[in-house]
Amino acid sequence: MDRIAALTEILAQNPNDAFARYGLAMEYSNQGDADRSLAEFSILLKASPDYTAGYFMAAQTLARANRIGEAKAMLAKGIESARRTGNSHAQSEMEAMINELG
Repeated sequence: MDRIAALTEILAQNPNDAFARYGLAMEYSNQGDADRSLAEFSILLKASPDYTAGYFMAAQTLARANRIGEAKAMLAKGIESARRTGNSHAQSEMEAMINELG
């Protein structure tokens, strides 16, 4: 069974499994399917607003799709999440990415 099918099966059993939802979003992103990836990131972040890595990876997906303004907005939300959760490493990575995007 491929990864997307396996993760979809897990999510059919438990739609709120944040790790599986993140994995599915990443699989779509790795395959170059930005729209499906971003749809999964949206579901993830709505259900788990403090899943900080989701913001960073969604922003990277947006940046690869040349959606720079949306990537910056996603990073701003991610920085807020990182501050709430005390994740200074993620916060510094996202701040660096915002600076790189200009």
